[in-house]
Amino acid sequence: MGKPAHENPRFDPEDLKAPGPLLLLLEGRALWEYAAFVAALPWLRCLPEGDGHPVIVLPGLGAGDLTTWPLRAFLSDRGYVPYAWNQGFNLGPRQGVLERLRTLVQDAVQTHGTRVSLIGWSLGGVYARELAKEFTADVRCVITLGSPFAGHPRATNAWRLFEFLNEDHREHLPKKLAELRKAPRVPTTSIFSKTDGIVAWQCSINDPEPHTENIEVHASHLGMGLNPLALFAIADRLRQDPVSWERFDARGTWRWFFRT
Repeated sequence: MGKPAHENPRFDPEDLKAPGPLLLLLEGRALWEYAAFVAALPWLRCLPEGDGHPVIVLPGLGAGDLTTWPLRAFLSDRGYVPYAWNQGFNLGPRQGVLERLRTLVQDAVQTHGTRVSLIGWSLGGVYARELAKEFTADVRCVITLGSPFAGHPRATNAWRLFEFLNEDHREHLPKKLAELRKAPRVPTTSIFSKTDGIVAWQCSINDPEPHTENIEVHASHLGMGLNPLALFAIADRLRQDPVSWERFDARGTWRWFFRT
């Protein structure tokens, strides 16, 4: 038997299509995921504490730091030092955006005297991966949530907005797509959902390498950063020692909640 699609991700990005109307409609689940986040707080607060290292959290396209506030509050509660991206709404890789992110990484490393972890939601995950490629020695790990790094923007239901906001980048897109697919040389985790209504899930699959992994959760795109299962996986990944990094263990009871 061949490997499941998420374990054998070789495909033509041009063949992928954006999620259909039903999945897009199901994005309304994000409200329930926020309610689940609130209900799960007592359980989430029982998770093992982290080591206090800094974690930079980057929002998705059209979103700002308000959308990542629950995630950052969770990280702070678990003993990490979360950093917001502090650039207003994420309107794409406009002039100055990446330069300010580079400064944010360097400042966090200098302030804490240790490597940083990067978490990016959707387009924010694309930024996180590219930053990790540039600052490999300063980045501990990368975690992405529903990030479209392995497909064409047209395989998302936000591609028209992306192209409208970033018209100057269209001519460089084919070359960029090949570069974006390559994982950084640090432990890299992609958390994705096959019921994502914004991004085709195949766009969020890492090619198999010793330091990459893919974790499937049942979540919407808009609610992934609030989803208790995604938060559990994030906490587990942040506690991994990069030197002795191991993939997420979804055996036993956890196989009912996660697929890797």
